[in-house]
Amino acid sequence: MNNTKMHKTLLALAIGAVTHSAWAAEDKKEDTIVVQSAPAGDFKPGGDQLVPAFLDGQVANGGRMGMLGQQNAMDVPFNIISYTSKLVEDQQAKTIADVVANDAGVQFVQGYGNSAETFRIRGLKFDGDDMTFGGLSGVLPRQVVDAQMVDRIEIFKGANSLMNGAASSGVGGMINLEPKHAGETPQAKVGVDYTSDSQIGTTLDAGRRFGDNDQFGARVNLVHREGETGVPNDRRRTTLLSTGLDYKGDRFRTSLDLGYQKKTFHGSPTSVNISAVDFVPEPPKNDRNFSQKWAYSDIENEFGMWRSEYDITDSWTAYTGLGAQHAHEEGIYSAPKLVDKSGNATVSRLDTNRISDSVSGMAGIRGNFNTGFVSHKVNVGYSAMTKNEKIAWKMSAAKDNPTTNIYHNTGVDMPDSTNLNGSGGKYSDPLTSGRTRTQGWLLSDTLGVLDDKLLFTAGARHQKVVVRGYNKITGAENDADGFDGSRWMPTYGVVYKPWEEISLYANHTEALQPGKTAPNTATNYGQSTG
Repeated sequence: MNNTKMHKTLLALAIGAVTHSAWAAEDKKEDTIVVQSAPAGDFKPGGDQLVPAFLDGQVANGGRMGMLGQQNAMDVPFNIISYTSKLVEDQQAKTIADVVANDAGVQFVQGYGNSAETFRIRGLKFDGDDMTFGGLSGVLPRQVVDAQMVDRIEIFKGANSLMNGAASSGVGGMINLEPKHAGETPQAKVGVDYTSDSQIGTTLDAGRRFGDNDQFGARVNLVHREGETGVPNDRRRTTLLSTGLDYKGDRFRTSLDLGYQKKTFHGSPTSVNISAVDFVPEPPKNDRNFSQKWAYSDIENEFGMWRSEYDITDSWTAYTGLGAQHAHEEGIYSAPKLVDKSGNATVSRLDTNRISDSVSGMAGIRGNFNTGFVSHKVNVGYSAMTKNEKIAWKMSAAKDNPTTNIYHNTGVDMPDSTNLNGSGGKYSDPLTSGRTRTQGWLLSDTLGVLDDKLLFTAGARHQKVVVRGYNKITGAENDADGFDGSRWMPTYGVVYKPWEEISLYANHTEALQPGKTAPNTATNYGQSTG
């Protein structure tokens, strides 16, 4: 994309951090509010309390390790770092891809041939759909998540089945998002942004605490942004509403996070199919749109998460979490298929109607105790997720596909599509095409000696994966698409802290993935492959 054109105009207006004194009509004095993170010594690892931030509040050295909760990176034999909502605001990031660009070990790549955000962590593929929300999988909106709704973007590098179980990707790492909750200072921020030729957006971020001891909190985020990007005929629209409610008592803490997100892409450039040629073509200029105006994608999501913790004693805490998501994606996708070096290409059409529902949960107990001079931090837990998918599709016949040129695209008429004698399923009311269930037990212990300067972590997870595929036409189960499997996955590592600022570590860990769902280029598109 032409950076000069894309960023030639950028206007941001923020009205933020309004305190009680600022609201009083008689107080005309303008005060500067400095927000500081809690001291690192007040941080209690293992729960939902966020790792304190540093570097002007933009980065935190640690984050959530799945069922093991929030952990300081200096105390675990893994690589984990977090980016905060302050960094999102300072850099005016709009989606998660804009944030992870700060990490050299993570790259953003386009996924699925449409507008989905897919990543590479340590060079290995990670689908945006596999990101966790507060440690729970299957809860976040599909494909693209707006950064306005999250407080932390936490990146874990390495195999992580002990903490997160099996995922359809994630061998190289995991990305977890933490929701926004009300802070100690009341705030109400309104933002207006104008980007590129005609992308206009408005945002609202408001929150405060209530009660005699500020034990109740509420925070609301709103986003609406739409218009044409720096690429001609590429129009996008985002609508987001998220609400975070929480309670903090002496021993009991709980939170409820609810959200709605809808993203629409019209005429957005996707990819060029070069499977029919034996060369890599020169890419089109960044300000050229080789897509078609009639191609679009609508992705609508409703999602929610409930978490709670109860301190049984000063040393032992029980925790639970439950989340769910409903997603509906409908669109007409088109990618040019190159046929020669001059840029001539055929234009296909794929209609997709996809509905998915998922439920995810976890429960466990964690505690700490000493045996002689050895300290122990123990975690025992169980997590599970179920996902149900309904997919139907139609596509154009190759003989009906018109021709275009990726360097000089003038637009073509949309070809007709067919469900190929019913093989694509009932488009208006798709039947279930696949079900996935994952569940696992976790047991871990971190042993510390020499005042916890030397730490040894040992853990194991027993993970079970069940995959079922179904015929789109009849709804009958396809035995060939089924898969049942389980296994133990050990993890162990050691940390040595010779100085407060330095931590040396080594580990052995594993990853587990269930079978894939056939892509839209396969004849069994949407079916589980085991």
